[in-house]
Amino acid sequence: MQKKKGPSRFETVALHGGYDVEQKTMSTAVPLYRTTSYNFRSSQHAQDLFALKEGGFIYTRLGSPTQQVLEERMSLLEGGAAALALASGTNAIFYTIINICSHGDEIASSVNLYGGTYSMFSDIIKQFDINVNFFNPAEPGSLERALSPRTRLVYAETIGNPTLDFADLEALASTARAHGLPFVVDSTFTPPCLLRPIGHGADIVIHSLTKWIGGHGTAIGGIVIDAGTFDWKDPKFSLYNDPDTGYHGLRFARDLGEFNRIAFIMRMRLVPLRNLGGCISPDNSWIFLQGIETLSLRMERHCSNALAVARYLKDHPKVSWVRYPGLAGDPGHDVAARYLKNGFGGMVVFGVRGGADEGKRFIEGLDLFSHLANVGDAKSLAIHPASTTHSQLSPDEQSRAGLAPDLVRLSIGIEHIDDIIADIDQSLRGI
Repeated sequence: MQKKKGPSRFETVALHGGYDVEQKTMSTAVPLYRTTSYNFRSSQHAQDLFALKEGGFIYTRLGSPTQQVLEERMSLLEGGAAALALASGTNAIFYTIINICSHGDEIASSVNLYGGTYSMFSDIIKQFDINVNFFNPAEPGSLERALSPRTRLVYAETIGNPTLDFADLEALASTARAHGLPFVVDSTFTPPCLLRPIGHGADIVIHSLTKWIGGHGTAIGGIVIDAGTFDWKDPKFSLYNDPDTGYHGLRFARDLGEFNRIAFIMRMRLVPLRNLGGCISPDNSWIFLQGIETLSLRMERHCSNALAVARYLKDHPKVSWVRYPGLAGDPGHDVAARYLKNGFGGMVVFGVRGGADEGKRFIEGLDLFSHLANVGDAKSLAIHPASTTHSQLSPDEQSRAGLAPDLVRLSIGIEHIDDIIADIDQSLRGI
């Protein structure tokens, strides 16, 4: 239940948004509802809920009061109209694709992607006869060449994983808009205290809640935020204009009345989520709400620490190259600086002189850093993507995505910066 007279500044919304003091218990903290199902007041109440004539809770696969606060809070923080929390960030991406595309459709996607997303686009969605055309956002005209009459969406990550190239969101949004296509942005590497893509033309924003928003490596989840700006009435979006047999001929773009504006999220909840079941647990929803409360404070430290690490590595004799959007002279700095006013994120990537083998030795020599497959934890993390998170890509695909064999990925935590740099230094001295 959202407060009618709510706060407007980010840090305050992160603590209070989407929740009013629960009327029955007067609980200050958001309650955790551990139940699979919710009682109906009457047979008519049950019928009205299932017929979409009344809002409410039915079964936790579709949503819970704890999840609802998470969704409303994230929607407020992103400047969206509605949101849907899901089982993982990957699940959020997949449901977004199948909530727009059907048999024979295509998507245009930036080539700079997390390895799992790249595999989903290049291999898995082909099973549904949905094809992808990759473009390089750094090349003018590349997106235009990736479009076809069957394209149904444009997709990009704000900061590409793991090369850290920054996408010119407004340029991509302008091209998508000119072709009547929704612009979908994965903003996981840029939480809303750093960037709100909707303000730069995004129609749909995706986060892996597992990362900085949760912030402590304790839960898996994802979320999709609908800006409420895209008009789905164009007949080429058949899923929104053809009668849905699962809802007695309902046309999602035309028959939802006051909810037509959020037809995308409504359909995602009522079709993919309801029938495929990639739901988030109430416990994980609650965990992410705790993370959101300190998000802006943590990101200040993540960003300042990452910039200090990038500057240290840039001048180190055993380092051959460094990428960080906040570094003056970085290939993506000028574009990133136009969008990021509160910090450039917590990721740094670099190459060790001596190549991939020396990079692996560097990782194994770290003490403070954890060697694992995650980013966005309060603790500092390290990994060699070419042999792990992006190992399913062929060497040629890795090259096209800009992933060098010697690339080491650091997720910089919120420990004291002197301890972080000391650990990096001792490991570099050991190779």
